[in-house]
Amino acid sequence: MHTVDLLASHARAVRATVPLVARVLPPDLSLPTPCAEWDLGHLLAHMTAQHRGFAAAAAGRGGDLDIWRPQALGDDPGREYAQAAESVIAAFAEPDVLDRDLLLPEITSTPIPGRLVIGFHLVDYVVHGWDVARTLGIPYELPPDVLAVALPIAEAVPDGETRLTPDAAFAPRLPDPGEDPLDRILALLGRDPGKNVVPRR
Repeated sequence: MHTVDLLASHARAVRATVPLVARVLPPDLSLPTPCAEWDLGHLLAHMTAQHRGFAAAAAGRGGDLDIWRPQALGDDPGREYAQAAESVIAAFAEPDVLDRDLLLPEITSTPIPGRLVIGFHLVDYVVHGWDVARTLGIPYELPPDVLAVALPIAEAVPDGETRLTPDAAFAPRLPDPGEDPLDRILALLGRDPGKNVVPRR
């Protein structure tokens, strides 16, 4: 996959989540999400922290676990989230980041090629964008070319017993839901595309 395609698709997928998060109102933070043990407030704190952690990893500072820890949401979580999103996009756009080995201490102590790291982040935010939209009961669409980049990455994520552990990034794969690429990505990463959550009040 060309570096330009990967960087552009990553940026578009991450930016697609920003207007979704901007629509979150204070009463929404207690809503349940497709992430079984998280309400929307916990999910947004996680999403913001992961942006900051991956940005630090791209800058060569990913080994500090404190950077990855979610913080309490401030008075304007939408603004904080948007800033974190732009910071991770900018960090991966720096020269040669995808050609270096980066640290993701939440996954392993072994450095991981940057090209794989940005792929992890890309598919994570394709899924988390859907999580937020489904929680709020609003539409979620991504451009076909972004989904075309994300789908083979999702297909390559290992399945098996590791997805049953409490700290697993994704639930076990679900049956193939058909031809829709977003639905396929969701099912590959343990989300039920047809699952309804409590809609926005």
